[in-house]
Amino acid sequence: MTFIDSLGQQHPAAPDARIVSLVPSITELLCELGLAPQLVGRTGFCIHPEEVVRTIPKVGGTKDVNIEKIRKLAPTHLVVNIDENEKPTVDKLAAFVPNIVVTHPLAPQDNIALAQLMGGIFCAQARADAWCAEFEAELAALRAAPKGRPQRVLYCIWQDPWMSISRDTYIARMLAEIGWSVPQLGDARYPRFEWNEALLSQLDQVLLSSEPYRFTEAHADALERQLGKPVQLVDGEMMSWYGSRALQGIRYLRGLAAA
Repeated sequence: MTFIDSLGQQHPAAPDARIVSLVPSITELLCELGLAPQLVGRTGFCIHPEEVVRTIPKVGGTKDVNIEKIRKLAPTHLVVNIDENEKPTVDKLAAFVPNIVVTHPLAPQDNIALAQLMGGIFCAQARADAWCAEFEAELAALRAAPKGRPQRVLYCIWQDPWMSISRDTYIARMLAEIGWSVPQLGDARYPRFEWNEALLSQLDQVLLSSEPYRFTEAHADALERQLGKPVQLVDGEMMSWYGSRALQGIRYLRGLAAA
């Protein structure tokens, strides 16, 4: 049996795989599926679950990957993501890693296919099925819950320069589950922007994410005074990490909607 990744590449089941994951959220998912013993490498940003990943060798960041470290680990499979990892680096790794598993979830429901892909390739199907059933129930509960007034929000991921998200992102589609929409600020998926009256007139509130930029409550308080608009700090992991953390993310969304 074969399993198809986000680029349409087929992968046979590999019970004895040696896996390097360059995607923090998927590293956590692989551990959730009981596959930590097969993880031979991870990025320094793969921090969950802490007690498990601390023994797995680091191979650099999601973009500044140490290719020679990976070569020495002799993986059979490399797990990457279209948004998080750079294609030239992945192409170099493909020269000696036999199987490159490409992922690209764009909406909450894509977590089901992601878990099934990981569970299928790495022979953890029963655990993947159980996780998917729990996730589907949580997503259904979110969708059935009463919705508040629709909100127009600007989700900020960086400052100096200020950067946001487009509608064609996982985060925007998470927000859409509770009726919150983001402005389209050009063609980029993660556009730069400047504060001005025209932009502020489109917004009900501003969201500052705790990652990748480490916005804090102090940033939120200062910006709220500056803009005269409600500004809220949100947990970036809950909003942007697909894989096993998405289950907590759906529950987090329910809390945002209720608030």
